[in-house]
Amino acid sequence: MKKKVVAFILACLVALTAVPVGGWAEESKPESKPKGGSAAELAPEALSAILMDADTGTVIYEKNSREKLPPASITKIMTMLLTMEAIDNGKLKLTDKVRASDYASSMGGSQIFLEPGEEMTVDEMLKGIAMASGNDASVAMAEKIAGSEQAFVELMNAKAQQLGLKETHFANCNGLPVKNHYSSAHDIAVMSRELLKYPQITKYTGAYQDYLRKSSVKPFWLVNTNKLVRFYTGADGLKTGYTSEAKFCLSATAKRDGLRVVAVVLGEPNTKIRNNEVSSMFDYAFSQYTMKSIYKPGDLLGSVKVEKGVLPELKIQADRSYSVLVKKGGTKQTLRHELQLAPSLKAPVRAGDPVGKLVVYQDGQRLKEFNITSPVAIEKAGWWKLLKRTMSNLFSL
Repeated sequence: MKKKVVAFILACLVALTAVPVGGWAEESKPESKPKGGSAAELAPEALSAILMDADTGTVIYEKNSREKLPPASITKIMTMLLTMEAIDNGKLKLTDKVRASDYASSMGGSQIFLEPGEEMTVDEMLKGIAMASGNDASVAMAEKIAGSEQAFVELMNAKAQQLGLKETHFANCNGLPVKNHYSSAHDIAVMSRELLKYPQITKYTGAYQDYLRKSSVKPFWLVNTNKLVRFYTGADGLKTGYTSEAKFCLSATAKRDGLRVVAVVLGEPNTKIRNNEVSSMFDYAFSQYTMKSIYKPGDLLGSVKVEKGVLPELKIQADRSYSVLVKKGGTKQTLRHELQLAPSLKAPVRAGDPVGKLVVYQDGQRLKEFNITSPVAIEKAGWWKLLKRTMSNLFSL
């Protein structure tokens, strides 16, 4: 009898030890929930949340989205944005070497364990920031771009102001706890959309695993802190965050059937709930909404006469996809659009000058408005060219 009792107790102990602890939760696959349903039920545990169409910026769902909260490592979205801008404008190359200072190497928290004086390429630093949330890599990049972290933070705040982010102020480049460092779900979604304008960023944010220091004796294995890139079809970014003050945060993006959405949650109680709620937000967006194309890149929109210009006419082509977000199903929706171009322009015309707008209506209501700008510059023509043009027009008449 004693043997049976002992065996039963041992079996119970084995069963208890088989239950995973909370620290393993981020490795688990998000639970699938029914698609559709009410948007009000999407993120019940988050302190703040927003679901936004990445292309048009249309808000699909939000909850306390303007509340100022600590963003933790989601801060690094702005760090990556300024890095991608520096690459785009030629200030940086992916092959450029970045040297880790003593200060950068001293960063605690998530890191890639940079040694003082160690060098990595911009490409490798981006991997370390996007996948491993390296605080040390973030500071090293900040110093490379601006000379110091403080100077880089000034660039971050200037960019936030340029983007119209009213609930954001940065005090460092990595999100470690510090006074006067805050953002909101709405602002994070806006900066996430801006980062996604550089499509190559998802090469880093969407990778599940990779290596640093491949040629060394002990290569450093990177595993993305955002498990949705492995478990949710179409997910390829963007950035996780956690501090004891901020709790569990995530700015995530996924794309299916031409629709890309951004979901941001702040203040979640744990990684499992965070991932499940973001998955529910994605499910809702992809099941309930679709993108309707108005113009594709390269389509001719129209033309505008240019008075006294080197070119008498400016042809306007779509420089990007002009699309609108519409809800699936329900009553038949009527879409129409109006291209409202200026009747004429006076030379000189600069590239980027406003020339009109594209207005899209749904069931008679204004749905979306796009600003149309000049794709090229047109200088003012000299008197001789204008005279010849006038004479040519007279003879043609």
